[in-house]
Amino acid sequence: MTMFRSGARSGRDTEPAPEALRLVKVTKSYGAEDSTVTALDGVTLGLARGTFTAVMGPSGSGKSTLLQCAAGLDRPDSGIVRVDGTELTGGSEAELTKFRRGRIGFVFQQYNLLETLTVAQNTVLPLKLAGRRVDRRRAREILVSVGLGDRLGHRPDQLSGGQRQRVAIARALVTEPRVIFADEPTGALDTRSAREVLALLRQAVLVHGRTVVMVTHDPVAASHADSVLFLADGRLAGRLDAPTAEAVAERLAHLGDTATAGV
Repeated sequence: MTMFRSGARSGRDTEPAPEALRLVKVTKSYGAEDSTVTALDGVTLGLARGTFTAVMGPSGSGKSTLLQCAAGLDRPDSGIVRVDGTELTGGSEAELTKFRRGRIGFVFQQYNLLETLTVAQNTVLPLKLAGRRVDRRRAREILVSVGLGDRLGHRPDQLSGGQRQRVAIARALVTEPRVIFADEPTGALDTRSAREVLALLRQAVLVHGRTVVMVTHDPVAASHADSVLFLADGRLAGRLDAPTAEAVAERLAHLGDTATAGV
């Protein structure tokens, strides 16, 4: 049984490119029968390539579960997930891991760097784990582009939080993924470092052509995205294009009101 099914593609320039991410009626629940919590309730969405999307919602709205299912870190109970036109269904954990290493990049709030490895070694680690050739010149170029050209031999405990997150972004870029998933990437950073990290994520879209999907609780962080998707009670509850921090905060306030009202 094969895990992935690729959508048909045409070589003609007039044929639209597949979306970077497509979810169709994705459902995910946790817990036993008498205490089941529905984290995602039939979510359907599509994100174009080369876009930066923020995902927001109240605590328990399902935003982290959405990211985990979309990124192949967790399996939905039902529905379809497609990344770069390829459907993730069935198959083994080994196949899923191989797919993630080739097509998906990750940036987490707590960086997930190995303390015993240098900046350069942490950056190329995904290539080594995937059994791919390590292009150290390319890795250096990426580290220079994120402002760490003079930190290649440093270890994580010699870096600031903002610098650690830059390493995480470089590590996500080095495999040339189609989609980068960022889970609260600025949550542990001061305001200046957060702004720099968000600028790098924006650069990943504009310069490297990646698609970025970011879960955040911060309206200011969300304002750096092209659009914001709102979740409430495991369902999509709206979208805001060209967001400002003020507009995001206002929408969240009303979202909380409607969620409380059971709408």
